[in-house]
Amino acid sequence: MPDWSLVAVRWGLYLALGALFGLPAFSIYGLPRVARATALTLRLPVIALSGIGVALSAAAILLMTAAMSGVGVMAIDRATLTMILTQTSIGWAWIARVVGLFGILLLAFPAGRWTRIHSWCSTVLAAIAVASLAWTGHGAAGEGALGTVQLVGDIIHLLAASAWVGALVAFLMLMSAAREPEALAVAHAALTGFSRAGTIIVGLLIGTGLLNLYILVGPDRLLALGASDYGRLLLAKLALFGLMLVLAAGHRWRLAPALGNDPGPAAIARLRTSLWLEYSAALAILAAVAWLGTLAPPSAL
Repeated sequence: MPDWSLVAVRWGLYLALGALFGLPAFSIYGLPRVARATALTLRLPVIALSGIGVALSAAAILLMTAAMSGVGVMAIDRATLTMILTQTSIGWAWIARVVGLFGILLLAFPAGRWTRIHSWCSTVLAAIAVASLAWTGHGAAGEGALGTVQLVGDIIHLLAASAWVGALVAFLMLMSAAREPEALAVAHAALTGFSRAGTIIVGLLIGTGLLNLYILVGPDRLLALGASDYGRLLLAKLALFGLMLVLAAGHRWRLAPALGNDPGPAAIARLRTSLWLEYSAALAILAAVAWLGTLAPPSAL
């Protein structure tokens, strides 16, 4: 039986840290140059997401320590927690994550005006926080050269997924504020200009996903995926990913051009609904990933 509290905390971390990395990154590469300083209000969301990340990280290390020690959370002693933090790769990754999150908070709190430098610094620090999640999943379980390749692939997969999540959050923020012609023009330009970045993100996700499939499942077990909880959950994740690709293609080729040709209430409503559907699929995928990380893959059986 899965530890649902740990699954929920992992899901929250994927979501919060993904948006924390993806939002400022999108403000750098995804907005028209003239709108980069005004289109997205990032300071308060960045502070909130960093605080949530710290709180969920604290909960995660306690739950993982309890699971590794075979005791309840309230029975964890200081010596065991110190040992996990200072003598395991999970602990060092956790420390790097929390240092990165506090670095973002120290950057964001005194910022009177959010600038491009703030976006760059917070993106780098958030990338460290996102990358640290690779040590809490199957990516850190490998050994030797293949294990290193798997870990690097997991980090790239996490960063690419976070960039997509952050872009979706940014699009939703832009569309929620698209009431004036200028704001609508910025949203339309961002949506139509995302194609190159979106293609790179999808390519990275597919490539690293295939690498994980080869390592964690193996070619000889592909036809038996439906026979295990891990396999069925993985198939559901892949189906949701396919749905996101279909919705993203609809934005790129149909809904965004329609918004540019006739920016009326109906076109805006259709695009907002489609973006929310894509974001909901992303939430479901992150939940599946959080659950998958607690299950033994076919290669380990």
